[in-house]
Formats: sequence, structure tokens, C-alpha cells
Amino acid sequence: MERRYAAGKRPRRRFRRDPLADPKPLIRRVYGYVAYRLGDGPEAEDVTGTVFEHAVRYADSYNEARGQPLPWLIGIARRCIAQALAERKERALQLADAPDGTDFEAELIERLTLDTALLAISERDRELIALRYGADLPTRQIGNLLGLTDSAVDVGIHRARIRLRAALEQEQRKADLAARPETTRPIDVRKPPASVLLK
Repeated sequence: MERRYAAGKRPRRRFRRDPLADPKPLIRRVYGYVAYRLGDGPEAEDVTGTVFEHAVRYADSYNEARGQPLPWLIGIARRCIAQALAERKERALQLADAPDGTDFEAELIERLTLDTALLAISERDRELIALRYGADLPTRQIGNLLGLTDSAVDVGIHRARIRLRAALEQEQRKADLAARPETTRPIDVRKPPASVLLK
């Protein structure tokens, strides 16, 4: 993925900083944000790819005076995620209307992971968690993106962590009840920031 965007053709501009001059850390952090919103896997990779395709195409819209490239890319990612969620909803409706034999419920039940817990909290909480622990943005940049004060961001993230922890614990209890005593299975918390959230 990194090679794909590093090698992308970008218009030459004099006396302006290229926002994609060092794409590797940007790709990692944008993917982290997208993965927190959509879940790890091909969909998050596709959306991240779309973000950087838009960034290459509209690189002239980047204004260095307004901040670093990452918040600019996150702004693009938010629009791409909204589109992906709308398409996901449409696919879910199509699956729900599919003929008998489509094991739709079983597929959903299998996703007892951090993604499931994230879906149990509000859209605002998910956005705050994704910006802080997915994109690794500081408080000030999160506030600029969401139109919030620094204190509101910090309080919001603190409360979102509490609600996410409660959702994770609830999913853990469900997994424990579903498992046999000798094979109790913990939920999947493979995303690196989850260890921070559970402390």
C-alpha cells in the first residue's frame, strides 16, 4: 500500500510543502483511524486507499498554514468513512432480504470483538476513540476537527473510554456464558490501543 501512494503521480508545485512527501507514517495513522471506525481488514484497506487517492488528486487543496497533513487527511477519511458506512448499510439490507440459507445472524454473532463493543457506544464516542487511539491525534487537533474545546475533548475521551470498557466487559460476559467452562474464550482485543483502553 505504501509503495502505491509513494509512487503516485502528484502535480509539481513550487514553494509549497508536499503533504504526501513522507506517506508511510501518514498511511499507518490514517489506517488506524479508519480501522477503528470500520474494523480491521480489506474494507479499511480499501477506504484508506481511497483517502490517499483523493489526497493525491486534490493535493492543491492542502493549506500548510492551517496545520499538518494528518488532520487534512483525517478530514478526507471522515467523508470516505461516511460513504463506506452508507454502502455497508445498503449491503446489510440486501443480505437481510436474501433468500433463506444466508446465515446472516450467525455471521454477526461471530464478531464478538472490539469492533462489536465499539458499535455499542455512540457515534460521537467512536469518533473520539478513533481520532485519539486510531489516528493518534493530540487533543488540540481533535478539537479543531470536531469544533470542541481542549477540555471538552479530554472529558469526552475519558467518558468514551469508560463506556467502551463497559461494553467490552459486557461482551466478555456474553462470551463467557456462551463458552463451555473448560474452554472460556476471551474477546478479541488485537488492536494495539485496546490494551491502553482496558487499563
